[in-house]
Amino acid sequence: MDENSIGRDIVDSAFTVHRELGPGLLETVYEVVLLDELQKRGYAAERQVSVPIVCRGHPFDEGFRADIIVAKRVIIELKSIEKITNAHKKQVLTYLKLTGMKLGYLLNFGEAMMKHGITRIVNGLPE
Repeated sequence: MDENSIGRDIVDSAFTVHRELGPGLLETVYEVVLLDELQKRGYAAERQVSVPIVCRGHPFDEGFRADIIVAKRVIIELKSIEKITNAHKKQVLTYLKLTGMKLGYLLNFGEAMMKHGITRIVNGLPE
């Protein structure tokens, strides 16, 4: 599957989870339930994946932890906050650049309506 197909399933899964749980719970709750939903759909998905960074030719294990990585192709960063900021969007873009992945989603489960909590972020992915 390509990134865009995976992305459609991620968005659909996010709607399903938000509809079942509602807004405002802890991020970790949405993380484990969303992971379960994606795995039920047949995806190899992992949570809290350590992603090392390479700087000046040296790898550093203290890079970052991706909330969820789906099929080793798409990064999901979860929030449960009142409002997404540009800093959150830049965070996901940086994760994409560091991993070489092309598609990421910033999902804010704090929104009353999930459609307002979905931000798609690309890194060189053709539309």
